[in-house]
Amino acid sequence: MAVAILGLSSRLHIPIRLPPVFSLRKVRISCAAALETVDDSEFLVKHSTDNRTPGDRKVPEWKKLSSKELGLRTSMIARSTRVVLNGLRKNGYEVYLVGGCVRDLILKRVPKDFDVITSAELKEVMRAFPRCEIIGRRFPICHVRVGDTIVEVSSFSTCQRKCNRDLSYPFGGHIDCDEKDYVRWRDCLQRDFTINGLIFDPFARVVYDYMGGLEDIKNAKVRTMIPASTSFQDDCARILRAIRIAARLGFRLARETAQSVKSLSISVLRLDKARLLMEMNYMLAYGSAEASLRLLWKFGLLEALLPIQAAYLVHGGFRRRDKRSNMLLALFSNLDKLVAPDKPCHSSLWVSILAFHKALVDRPRDPLVVATFGLVVHTGGDMSEAVGIARRISRPHDHSFPELLVPQDLDSTSLIQEVADLETSVKGALSKMTDEYVVSKAMAPYPRAPYSDLVFIPLGLQLRVCRIFECVRRGREKDFMPKQGSRIDYDMLAMGSLPEVRHTFARVIFDTVYPLGSSQDQTTTSS
Repeated sequence: MAVAILGLSSRLHIPIRLPPVFSLRKVRISCAAALETVDDSEFLVKHSTDNRTPGDRKVPEWKKLSSKELGLRTSMIARSTRVVLNGLRKNGYEVYLVGGCVRDLILKRVPKDFDVITSAELKEVMRAFPRCEIIGRRFPICHVRVGDTIVEVSSFSTCQRKCNRDLSYPFGGHIDCDEKDYVRWRDCLQRDFTINGLIFDPFARVVYDYMGGLEDIKNAKVRTMIPASTSFQDDCARILRAIRIAARLGFRLARETAQSVKSLSISVLRLDKARLLMEMNYMLAYGSAEASLRLLWKFGLLEALLPIQAAYLVHGGFRRRDKRSNMLLALFSNLDKLVAPDKPCHSSLWVSILAFHKALVDRPRDPLVVATFGLVVHTGGDMSEAVGIARRISRPHDHSFPELLVPQDLDSTSLIQEVADLETSVKGALSKMTDEYVVSKAMAPYPRAPYSDLVFIPLGLQLRVCRIFECVRRGREKDFMPKQGSRIDYDMLAMGSLPEVRHTFARVIFDTVYPLGSSQDQTTTSS
């Protein structure tokens, strides 16, 4: 059957399914996270190439669902986004929410941000809002400023122009599908994963699902929109996004997607360093760092991205599907308890945790030294106060970490010297992490590992991390005000405020070395 829609060449044969009724359907969504992020029964460990063509895929059945049945309410949409939606609607344009925000709303999660797509041209969006600019050359979008917030708006027309993919993908249309359905469907094909291909019309209170995204949400699966090998070769950054989404949601990777992630994992090294830093920050700063590290290790990505940390896991006998923990994972697990998708930390915090752990791996320390170090950082260099507080700790440390020595009876002079020495070691570890030669040698003892000398931490970030620790040797900083109380100011933490970063770093260290539940004893601290 040959059809021509919106200029689509008639030589492309697109099979169209014609169900008798186009109805609203209720879909039950299960938010339960899988125990295993990658289903063992679905994942083939050996590298394989996916040669399936689009025609080999089952044609998804189109669904048009009531947003009320899915539990979506307009009150769940951020106020700034509602301003943009209403503004475009009042000007007579079609306007929708798209991408991960729709997925998160269905899962009753707080979206990291809201993406808007409209029938308006970007220049028309510019005319609709006084504080608006077009950014990007290859894939331009509008940044609309509402108060202190930026709302991203894309246009269907832009998506149509950038769509150069072979549209022989099965067209799962319905008997009463119209031009708007085709435009929405075509936009869906540009997206990375089916669960990100949902389109929400908040005015008609309808969710459009053209690619089976709701079914994959129900089954807790991450599946590429088009065949995975093609998708990842088109854009290898999607490999990291697959890991990030699976880690954040607790989803599995679909079999085809998992196979291609494994076989194409090394291709992520083609990405520029700024992009890699951004993707790693999304994984480690938004509340799913531990799960992300586990998945990166499982799929052979960690040795390419963080060879020093990968070497630590190999040396510790940590298997690809290991359920156990270690100090590296415990540190990031405790960071995850303090941050969230809508409350991220600055990248300097997770880089400082990596450097701190590397220093302990290179030379294990007395738990009292580690605790005092964290307290000195928190207080901005007040060594005497830190020593006094640390000596009153009565909670036992975690004995399972080889990075922590059996406690010694250190006098104050020895303790202070050890703390200062740890600060030197942390800075030395950071230098190693940013030295291409050192990084390239991290996995050298393991000849089967891929070669990587990747350093994506820029000099500015390295210096910022050094600033966190320099107070340990220099002493109490004159104008530094330590964080008071336990409440975190997340706006300041995301900006990299030194008091907030130091405070959060100290909490992560303390909660890792002296975990709650290890004893009924409590830690006594002074105000």
